[in-house]
Amino acid sequence: MKQLAQYQDGRLELQDVPAPVPPPGGILVRTTCSVISPGTERMKVEQARMSLLQKAKARPDQVKKVIDTAKTLGWKAALEKVRNRLESPTPLGYSTAGVVVAVDELNSRFRVGDRVACGGAECAFHAEMIAVPDLLAAPIPEGVEDWQAAYTTLASISMQAVRQTEVRLGDRVLVMGQGLVGLLATSLLQASGARVLAVDFVASRLQTALAMGAERGVNPAETKVEDVVREWTHGHGVDAVIICVGGKSSGPADQAIACLRDRGVMVITGIYDAELSWKTAYMKDIQVRYSRSYGPGRYDPQYEWGGKDYPIGYVRWTENRNFEACLELMRTGQLDLKPVTTRRVSFESVLEVYDKLESELGVVIEYCSPGFSRSGEADSAAESRMSDGLKAELRNSVGMLDVIGAGNFARTMLLPHVKGKIVLGTIVNATGLSARHVKEKFGFSTAETDAAKVFESNGNALMIGTRHHLHAPLVLKALQSGKHTFVEKPLCLTREELAQIDEAMASTPGSVMVGFNRRFAPATLAMMQTLQNIPGPKTLSFHVNAGTLAPDHWYANVEESGGRVLGEACHFFDFACHVLGRPVKVTAQTVGRPAVPDSVTAQIEFADGSSAQIVYSAEGDSAFPKESFRVFASGSVVECENFMRLSIFQNRKQTVKKFASKGHAEEMAAWLAFLQGDAKHPLPYEQARQSMRLTFAVLESIREGRGVAL
Repeated sequence: MKQLAQYQDGRLELQDVPAPVPPPGGILVRTTCSVISPGTERMKVEQARMSLLQKAKARPDQVKKVIDTAKTLGWKAALEKVRNRLESPTPLGYSTAGVVVAVDELNSRFRVGDRVACGGAECAFHAEMIAVPDLLAAPIPEGVEDWQAAYTTLASISMQAVRQTEVRLGDRVLVMGQGLVGLLATSLLQASGARVLAVDFVASRLQTALAMGAERGVNPAETKVEDVVREWTHGHGVDAVIICVGGKSSGPADQAIACLRDRGVMVITGIYDAELSWKTAYMKDIQVRYSRSYGPGRYDPQYEWGGKDYPIGYVRWTENRNFEACLELMRTGQLDLKPVTTRRVSFESVLEVYDKLESELGVVIEYCSPGFSRSGEADSAAESRMSDGLKAELRNSVGMLDVIGAGNFARTMLLPHVKGKIVLGTIVNATGLSARHVKEKFGFSTAETDAAKVFESNGNALMIGTRHHLHAPLVLKALQSGKHTFVEKPLCLTREELAQIDEAMASTPGSVMVGFNRRFAPATLAMMQTLQNIPGPKTLSFHVNAGTLAPDHWYANVEESGGRVLGEACHFFDFACHVLGRPVKVTAQTVGRPAVPDSVTAQIEFADGSSAQIVYSAEGDSAFPKESFRVFASGSVVECENFMRLSIFQNRKQTVKKFASKGHAEEMAAWLAFLQGDAKHPLPYEQARQSMRLTFAVLESIREGRGVAL
């Protein structure tokens, strides 16, 4: 299938990518129409065409992340992560309509053949096929054409802004900015019984606003808006203002406040960084509200991807119910989309549109092909036969590696160290665009979106780099297929999953290696060479300055990540086991009483009398090193910072060694040597299992407030 791809150097391409598969509880949709969002997509295209310096100025938060990465991984790794980001294509589009062609077994709301409107910048792309979770799709009623339904997501953005005003019949509302979202808000306000004053600098947009239901239109370059409002409202001011402009300045907000009545409501929609004149706003006692996208549920992974709807008695209008409400207004004719549709183009000719978005309102993209490929079913079948033939040939190869999951971590820290050292077979990623990019960048033979394809091949090794909740299920499938498997940490998220892996390991010719890379860091090897000559128990003190977790980070979704202690701190419990041997007891606690701990202090006892204290904290300052540890051993001390600087104190002397790796390259080299028959397995399953058991015991100790024996 084809999908529109954008690169960070400004290029736009229509690319052939693998078709997606329905997400759990979701649907696969053949796109018939999608709508370009001229404001959002124009901004993305313009940002992509910026120079590196301009990008840095526009996104100082991203620059800070690069600096933080450099502190812990070194500048080489930090720059590699930046390079991967810049060269990776990203999708465009978030408002589509189409026909359901496949339904996940957990979904009972849709059937094959249903027409649906779909939304979401994470799934409703400009592409011939899209995979959509249940609550980001709504059925299209009879009487609504697909090109109209493709506006549903955009209309829901406007509808949510209108709901935030809480307008009533007869209220007067000023809509500032008559781009596509502003025009749709104007129409929805009129349908709600409100009277609308439209404001814009473009005369043609004011004419469109009148066609969409505005009572009056004002061009601020020709007439003072405040004077018109005073006359229109008999001196009272408007009941509400919806700001539908972008940028950062005080002008629009000041004008909105000046036009509002006492205790009026200002609603900000879109990317407008408001600067308020507090005294005027305070004296009028205005309410300032931000309208978040399509409505309640947006950006909540439990709602959007977990399918957990909000009870209607508590949340009347969710994003999915807003979708349905917009579609109903289209059906009744109360939301007329013809005035805002400036162009309808075929998908093949869409690239030329992006050079002229500043003059467009709604651009509808039409997808004419009934199948996965625009070359027709015969060509698709031929391509499939060619692909199957290639796979059959590749199955006979020795030392081939398939990969499931290729996010930025895998592209930066793992795949560069296997490229050119083993034959790369199939790359599987959730989105076809990313799968195709990784295939071409690293030289995989095929790209897929369905992990089942990997398990059809025999003899290939497998690397798993997905999110944590998929690790155990994929490892179990790999072991059942007899594969040698590398899986990023953690190995699993529950004791039950660990028991299942234990059982599978007992009856498979395959193996498992967990990505505990710090064992393989050059600093660790140098330290272990020093410690091996020092007899007796040792003491390890390891401090991890993890930093505050952003609420929108996927680690905050415990069902996916397992939480930070299980998903991240397991690294350091494994390191303690590597250095000190077999753990026998752990006592742990967290800071406060969070539902899911993101800080932990663990005191671990080992069989030989050694002890370790692991402090993993989200409470520190970023200026402090992220990872640092000390080992005290019979008159010697070893100290390390970020695995980059190792200090050995012996015989009243200090020896300093510097390194440039945290062990990812060495970890991959060791595993590849095993795959190629040149070395023993570098991290036997029993050792990785021991580290996971210790991690589960830490969580148990926190929950039960007691020491836990292993």
